[in-house]
Amino acid sequence: MTDSSPLVVASEANVPARGVSSRSAGVLVFGASAAVLVVEIVALRLLAPYLGLTLETSTMVIGIALTAIAVGSWLGGKLADQVDPRRLLGPSLGVSGAVVALTPAVLRTTAEWAPAALFFIASMTILVPGALLSAVTPVVTKLRLTSLAETGAVVGRLSGVGTAGAIFGTVLTGFVLVSRLPVSGILLGLGALLVAGAAVVEWRARGWSGTPALALVVVAGGLATAVAPGGCDAETRYHCARVVADPERAGGRTLVLDGVRHSYVDVDDPTFLRFEYVRALASAVDAAFPGDRPLAAHHLGGGGLTFPRYLAATRPGTRSLVSEIDGGVVRIDRERLGLRAAAGVDVRVEDGRLGLRRLAAGSRDLVVGDAFGGVNVPWHLTTVEAMTDVRRVLDEDGLYVVNLIDHGRLDFARAEVATLGEVFEHVALLGKPGDLGLDPGAAPEGGNLVVLASDRRAVDLRATQRGLDARGTGWRIASGDALAAWTGDARVLTDDHAPVDQLLQPSVTRSGG
Repeated sequence: MTDSSPLVVASEANVPARGVSSRSAGVLVFGASAAVLVVEIVALRLLAPYLGLTLETSTMVIGIALTAIAVGSWLGGKLADQVDPRRLLGPSLGVSGAVVALTPAVLRTTAEWAPAALFFIASMTILVPGALLSAVTPVVTKLRLTSLAETGAVVGRLSGVGTAGAIFGTVLTGFVLVSRLPVSGILLGLGALLVAGAAVVEWRARGWSGTPALALVVVAGGLATAVAPGGCDAETRYHCARVVADPERAGGRTLVLDGVRHSYVDVDDPTFLRFEYVRALASAVDAAFPGDRPLAAHHLGGGGLTFPRYLAATRPGTRSLVSEIDGGVVRIDRERLGLRAAAGVDVRVEDGRLGLRRLAAGSRDLVVGDAFGGVNVPWHLTTVEAMTDVRRVLDEDGLYVVNLIDHGRLDFARAEVATLGEVFEHVALLGKPGDLGLDPGAAPEGGNLVVLASDRRAVDLRATQRGLDARGTGWRIASGDALAAWTGDARVLTDDHAPVDQLLQPSVTRSGG
């Protein structure tokens, strides 16, 4: 017993006098942890127009954010042992706020003018503020430790507060901020809050005095964001959306989501089909259902609703039910793309797979798959289980047509054709001859492909080919043995294993859709 007391006294001599109250410590740790998650989630949305909203992009952003948390926690704790912790709080909050405020302008300008540097710049805009904000917790913990006897309670409490802040930041961003504010507004507001927090800490500590300069940086970030390239007409829950007028057609409009052309709509003439894949869809449906009889159709994915409008115009009385997950895109359809309530198109804001489950068996003549997140078909709409649900809602002579995008070796397209072959009796593939292996002299280009699938009857492929020729697509059709050879030993996608992001090879130009 006589040997232990001096050791305790010596250890406690290294613990600083209490520098922040318990309440202030909780607010600082909670707010800093919440800010890290806001930056992480919003970074995904900022990068989606340039890198795609893919599993790889999400993994990259999460990995960088976790690296920032680890680096910040380690360095923050180390520095807090070497200098007065109160001198670290203001710079950590203020500098991170300035970087966050500059992020929208810096990322969008880099993406447009120096795309080769985008990955590095994106990493820095996540890593720098993430590390600085993560340093707050060990710094505050150091300030709160006045006795080794309460180390466990202080560390445990602040750790719990930090986790609660991270949860709050995640929920607030995902459910509230993104649906109500533009991404740039979220980051500028967060940057301003962090600099304001730095000013309060600085005032109370009567120390570091760089806040005015950082406030000017936040203002500069706002001005730069206003003139930076790559802005949006509207930021929806899922996309950065723009509507681009066609200078050659008075009613022509292109809907661009995250930098990808998703739909072309002629608001004056819905029978005008600009994109090749939509003309291929029309050729297949017109061949499968000759004449102009109305159809009961369900559409997985809406976008600009080009094909539902075409069906309504060419087959009066057709009722198209559309599952479109993004309510912001639906608002654009109504406000900018001329969708009217009496157009024979009923749009539900819902996930496509959940929408399928609500449909009665045998209730549809036609199901159209045209859902994309960037250039990716959402994986849960590609599997055997999803296709089984499509087959369930089709009537005996029903047809499923789906638009795919793939490049390179077309591994995803081959896997999806193999998957459809597991579910439907008849499958055919429409695309450029080189992509289908029908022209030995032409190398695969990749791009859009359209797959037809039916259960009880074969599609009239000759009539479909005549339609493709009449519409000037230059596309051909592969079926039977030719399609089996093209598909090869491609894997069948299931809910248990559907690595769509890994199978896809996107185009470097990111066009089409």
